[in-house]
Amino acid sequence: MWVMLGSLAVAAFYILSFVFAYRAAVTARTAQGAVGWVVFLLAMPFAAVPAYMVLGHHRLRGYIVSRREARQVVEAIGRARVRHAPDPDRSQVNLEPFEYCANMPALSGNGARILVDGSDAFQAMFEAIDAAKHYVLVQFYIIRDDALGRALRDRLIAAASRGVEVRVMTDAVGSFGLPGRYFRGLRAAGVHVARRKRRRAPAFRFQINFRNHRKTVIVDGETGFTGGLNVGEEYIGLDPYYGHWRDTHIRLRGPVVSQLQLIFVEDWHWVTGELPLAELNWNAPLDDADATALIVATGPGDESENGNLLFFSALAAAKERFWIASPYFVPDTDILTALRHAALRGVDVRILVPDKADHWMTWLAAWAYFDTVREAGVRVFRYMDGFMHQKVLVVDDQLAGIGSTNLDNRSFLLNFEVMALFFDTETAHRVDRMLREDFEKAVEMTEGIAAQSLPVRYAAPIARLLSPIL
Repeated sequence: MWVMLGSLAVAAFYILSFVFAYRAAVTARTAQGAVGWVVFLLAMPFAAVPAYMVLGHHRLRGYIVSRREARQVVEAIGRARVRHAPDPDRSQVNLEPFEYCANMPALSGNGARILVDGSDAFQAMFEAIDAAKHYVLVQFYIIRDDALGRALRDRLIAAASRGVEVRVMTDAVGSFGLPGRYFRGLRAAGVHVARRKRRRAPAFRFQINFRNHRKTVIVDGETGFTGGLNVGEEYIGLDPYYGHWRDTHIRLRGPVVSQLQLIFVEDWHWVTGELPLAELNWNAPLDDADATALIVATGPGDESENGNLLFFSALAAAKERFWIASPYFVPDTDILTALRHAALRGVDVRILVPDKADHWMTWLAAWAYFDTVREAGVRVFRYMDGFMHQKVLVVDDQLAGIGSTNLDNRSFLLNFEVMALFFDTETAHRVDRMLREDFEKAVEMTEGIAAQSLPVRYAAPIARLLSPIL
């Protein structure tokens, strides 16, 4: 009997490997991903079938885009384009590709404050939470139960105790180590903590490769924050391994805050099934800076590859320069080609990456791409003053972006991400000044992978094979 059961199990694995290989060929979001999965499944079915069940989902079909159910909010944001139409003379960037990625219009009347590093960013967020009158919305990929995490918790509890509505959401994978007592303390104080609906739980076990990487704080629908910072002591430079943690957040004012709030509501709806539209303020006041801005949120629930298209559009718009800071550099073929093409047509293309690694496979995979882009004239800089985690770009003197999206396949295809784009000369100049200071603390790469250490030379090409899921 055991022999028969073993034979049936082997047959089942081979059958599933063919079924999954066909599914990968039909549904994979890139040709490289399809080929990789098909070869893996057919060559090593006993390892590949379990891996595909967890990592092989190419699009989150079940993600409920709440914009379809929040028609009145979507229509109101659409009508805001009439009232807050951007001045076409203030920007030379074609807004249409970016609006397509966002599925929302760019709006004028916005202001931004760039928050450099964790101390300034958390001080600004905590001050906003302490001043909240009606509600606070909080979402982070990672929240840790350390001194910074408890400081956030205590402020949220204090806000709830004075009658402020507080909603908190984290990613199940990113905050896996957060103990239950952290959430119990919040709930006991009246804070709403997002809980996944039971009917969705079984599917979630096979969707852990999809992660919500967004970092959002919204206060009273008037002030919003987003960027690269999570909640943990390493993000304020207190981890001895990483040392100084270089990151960037942005404080938003104006109609663009309503766009960021809509993205939060989408995520809240997906996790809880609740749609708290009527409880929120959808009329953020105009900011005196009057900048044109847009929130672009991308993820595996998108109908098209908007994460990839966002960066492709920024590269296509660049006439003089495209500077980007990203802790991870694992681009797909389209972005790799666009980077090289921009450099070859004379654009000053610079990529700032960390010298220190926090995820070794991703760090190694990046080395396999550096020679390709440098050969075309792209300049690669390694940040030396601690660890760099910011996700920032600037195009010419016309466009600046700050958010959570890395320049890698995971951000393009697997993570839920958000970027705040400002089509505004003043904001671009501020990002320019910030990045120039970062480049001064970096070293430009002048030698290729052949001149690197043995582990980098031999491990980088292998790590690159995993690029579709890194």
